[in-house]
Amino acid sequence: VFNYMCPKTLNIWWNFGSCLGLLLVSQLITGILLSIHYNPNTEEAMGSVYYIMRDVQGGWFVRNCHVSGANFMFICVYLHIGRGLYYGSYLMKSVWFSGMAILILLMAIAFLGYVLPWGSMSYWGAVVITSMLSIVPVPGERLKVWVWGGYVDTNVTLKRFFVLHFV
Repeated sequence: VFNYMCPKTLNIWWNFGSCLGLLLVSQLITGILLSIHYNPNTEEAMGSVYYIMRDVQGGWFVRNCHVSGANFMFICVYLHIGRGLYYGSYLMKSVWFSGMAILILLMAIAFLGYVLPWGSMSYWGAVVITSMLSIVPVPGERLKVWVWGGYVDTNVTLKRFFVLHFV
């Protein structure tokens, strides 16, 4: 019916890469704004989140934009991967492996961000996930102690996770 000057395979599925770029920019902006008021201390981390939500003007909006943006980012990533699977992009091995490396990095960053409020659920999530490092046969226990910064999750762990999430 219509005669467009673009390929027939160019459709809505090709927009998710640019959507991911926009979501990344929004994540960076809201993350910087949140980090201004966040305190990476095990005693005060949850309190600083409450402070952002209640006392900072527009803080609840910025935090919800950051959380919702992360959720939409994963939705767009999975739709982007689905498009790649549908069109056979996995046959281009170097592109596919670089995308999988980005996905693993994105999941690691999301885990570090999940831990930052240091509530009971995020604390135990950090303990369980980082304890899984100890199942690596030879360097596992030393790797877990190195990630934790000691033999237990403490301020050092939370500060490391904050820095790695922020960087």
